[in-house]
Parts: sequence; structure tokens; C-alpha cells
Amino acid sequence: MQTNRLAKDDADAFSVDKRLCAETGAAARIAHLTEPVIEDLGYRLVRVHIGGQDGTILQIMIERDDGTLEIEDCVLVTRALSPLLDIEDPVPGGYRFEVSSPGVDRPLVRPSDFERWAGYEVKIEIVQMLAGRKRFRGIVEGFCDGEVRIEMELKDHDEPQIIGIPFNLIHTAKLVMNDNLLKREKDRRDGASDVAK
Repeated sequence: MQTNRLAKDDADAFSVDKRLCAETGAAARIAHLTEPVIEDLGYRLVRVHIGGQDGTILQIMIERDDGTLEIEDCVLVTRALSPLLDIEDPVPGGYRFEVSSPGVDRPLVRPSDFERWAGYEVKIEIVQMLAGRKRFRGIVEGFCDGEVRIEMELKDHDEPQIIGIPFNLIHTAKLVMNDNLLKREKDRRDGASDVAK
């Protein structure tokens, strides 16, 4: 298998596990406002999302450094953020506020996420064309030299290729729901229930 590098930005070295900020508008303001509080509590902000069909929902996804999260963690962060959001009132009109885990088919927002989820399928959308495309889908290989590495099928190649996508070009990256991902989640839950016994 060959490595087919699409692009590299040597100036983009990550000494810190910097979060990919895909939020815009009110969601970006809320992320900026809440991230320091979330970090002070010992958690990491994954994403802020504003949406919903039957009224506005403000969803803040968080996790521990190890990628786990319990209901008690969500309660703690909700209690810390609610007064701040009440004072700042960042969403016009009424909204429902929820703090949650990233879920099984989670967004990948930090270099460490691409290391932790190596071996699983991901969909990536970038902000500008790269090698004639803006969307990529493949198996996560990890993170190195400012690039997310994925193995994917490429036209004119008989075997899958490992490509590098500059982290600073990524708009969104999300795990693909499939049997491998569901099995990992089941194994994780089974392991957690064994510990609780």
C-alpha cells in the first residue's frame, strides 16, 4: 500500500489538541462563551448545535478527556452553564437547552479524536477543493504532521491509498454508523456494566 499525500501545511503543527471549530453565528458565540466553563469543570467541548423542528434546541456536546461521559456529567455541566446562558441570552426567543455526549456516530473535532478512532470509517468535508474534491470517505489511520490520515479508494489505483488531509481545511468530520462502530459501542457498554457489578 502506498501513501498518496494530497497536501501538507508544514506551518500547521499541533502541540495542543486544538478543537476544530465548525460553528458559525450564534453557535460560535455560544461555543466561545461556554468552552472555558466546560474546560474548568474537566470536560472537553465537542460541538455546539442550534436546531430542531418543533422549536429551537441548543445542544452542547461534551466529553471527558478519555472520550466517555455519564448522565451525572451532563447534569453537572447543565447546572454550570444554565445561569450563564440565562444572563447572556445568546439565542433570540425561547429554546430548549441540552447537554449530551457526542453519540456513537460522533463528530471528530480534535487531532486526538483521529488517533482514538483509528480503524473506523469517517466522512470528511473540507472548506475548499483538494485534489478535485471536497468530500472524502475512508478508514481513519490517525493524525500526523498536521494531517488527518485516511485510507480510501482512489480512481486509477488498484489498492486503497492512505491520503493526508490538512486538519486546518476540515469543515466537518463524522464517524460513519456501521457494524464495526456499533460493535465497539456494545463492547464498551458491556465492559462498563461488568465494572459496575
